[in-house]
Amino acid sequence: MMLIGLTGGIASGKSLVAEELKRLGAHLIDADEIAREVVKRGLPAYNEIVKEFGEKILNPDKTINRKVLGNIVFSNTELRRRLERITHPKIRKKIDKYIKEIKGRNPDAIIVVDAALLIEAGLYKKMEKVIVVYADEKTQIERLMERDGFTMDEAKNRLSAQMPLTEKVRYADFVIENVEGKSKEKIKDEVKTIFEKLNA
Repeated sequence: MMLIGLTGGIASGKSLVAEELKRLGAHLIDADEIAREVVKRGLPAYNEIVKEFGEKILNPDKTINRKVLGNIVFSNTELRRRLERITHPKIRKKIDKYIKEIKGRNPDAIIVVDAALLIEAGLYKKMEKVIVVYADEKTQIERLMERDGFTMDEAKNRLSAQMPLTEKVRYADFVIENVEGKSKEKIKDEVKTIFEKLNA
């Protein structure tokens, strides 16, 4: 079994790389998906978050409105830390559970843990290799505004809450640059080359 960490800033193009690794045969664990799972209505994290941040963060159907909660925590470091103290241990536990399950089914599996906060949350320490997807800040902001309908300030708040990509690349064994003008095909070729090296 080989554990690979995949990270990059928000709107860096990490999903494209994750999908390609999966297509090539890696087992993918998506931390963002797990983050959505652990805050489902009625679960311990949900109850703790509502207690901490109040009912103003809820949709009419009582599910958590991620955009409202995001706007609160991404503009206040202390509140973001409080949220992370609630969610991170539960996310880690689920990741460990999935790793164990995959390893049980396939001891030779290449497992990719796709996590935006891989480095900030210390998850990179468990990984044998780390892949960082890099995009420049201007491109990230443009993508966030276009893709998620964020204002410039909201996009900048999201970015400032994460470790700068220029710093993340220092933890990388492999860097994939997803910059303006680079085709998806070129990125997929780079992913394939990395995957072949991991399999060697």
